[in-house]
Amino acid sequence: MFGIKTKTITLTLGAAATALAMAAAPQASAGVVGCKASGSKQEIGAVVGGLLGAVAGNKIAGKGDRGTGTAIGAVVGAGAGSAVGCGMQKSEAAKEVGGIYKSGGYRYAQTVQAAPLVKVEKKYVARSTLNLRAAASTRGERLGALESGTTFQALGRTGDGKWILVGQDGVGVGYVSSAYVYRA
Repeated sequence: MFGIKTKTITLTLGAAATALAMAAAPQASAGVVGCKASGSKQEIGAVVGGLLGAVAGNKIAGKGDRGTGTAIGAVVGAGAGSAVGCGMQKSEAAKEVGGIYKSGGYRYAQTVQAAPLVKVEKKYVARSTLNLRAAASTRGERLGALESGTTFQALGRTGDGKWILVGQDGVGVGYVSSAYVYRA
């Protein structure tokens, strides 16, 4: 009976320490919940890692200070689980856009041509239905469209300000004309 009570307390402490770790480190190098790729694998990884870390920390602490061992294990486990989950989310995002490459500090979908850009990182709204282009030009292949009223994340704009690189999970997926958008 005493063993079950100890395990319950240990798991409760681990869950509390995991929640504390997630709340305390929101953006520290992507933080526990700040992954730039969408999805929930990072949060799930943080919770599972925190619980496993709490149990491991409790066992390592032995008969010493189990509470401290549990808390430290939970924080370390949450961080490790978070990193693994974020990596999985980024991998899935890359698959969705057919793979990615880096150029000039930006990540691009394989179908999009890199261009010299000025960093923007703001949200915009399409005034009308816009063609999403593979290059910053009306001659660029049409990759799709953004419907009128769609809010999107801009990653950068061309030096002349005429084209905006549309981002999805931190990856440039195409360009739209800046003449037909406004800041959200």
